[in-house]
Amino acid sequence: MGHFLGYARVSTSDQDAALQIDALVAAGCYRIFTDKASGSLESRPELDKLIDQIRPGDTLVVWRLDRLGRSLRNLIDQVTVLHQRDIGFKSLQETIDTTSSGGRLVFHVFGALAEFERDLIRERTNAGLAAARARGRTGGRPGLLTKDKLTTAKRLYEQQEMTVEKIGEVLGVSRSTIYRSLRQETGLSPRRRSSSEEA
Repeated sequence: MGHFLGYARVSTSDQDAALQIDALVAAGCYRIFTDKASGSLESRPELDKLIDQIRPGDTLVVWRLDRLGRSLRNLIDQVTVLHQRDIGFKSLQETIDTTSSGGRLVFHVFGALAEFERDLIRERTNAGLAAARARGRTGGRPGLLTKDKLTTAKRLYEQQEMTVEKIGEVLGVSRSTIYRSLRQETGLSPRRRSSSEEA
């Protein structure tokens, strides 16, 4: 029979992991790895050590699901990798144990819910973009030039008295923004002047 290896994590350095550690010891963990991290994107060196040392037939035990996964998708991915390596996963608070058929079923349901959530987000995003296109708008960042500034830029460009760079300085945007805005909004294709012309 394999070993139970425990993993505890506290979110800030001043939090105490004693509650988690006591529960992991009571669950039969012979070794416990503890990380202290303030953010979800920080490295977790102790978890990396545990993953490196755990062997097929062993079980990774956590006090609560959120100690291992940064998100539901991340949690499912990690447990899937453990399963592929023939390593069990157990969460004490949620009483989930993937070494049992019931625990595996729960994780299949979690995976299906995460996939469903991802599909819903994708559908809502596509529907929002389609509605915006129907109203004559496209996705992406809003333009840097307001309608008034765009009108001014067009008028100044047509007068041919200022370089595009100067127009950009007057309006507080870059030369490339002027070129792009005139091309996208008015159909004009401003001719890029050489550096000698722009001088």
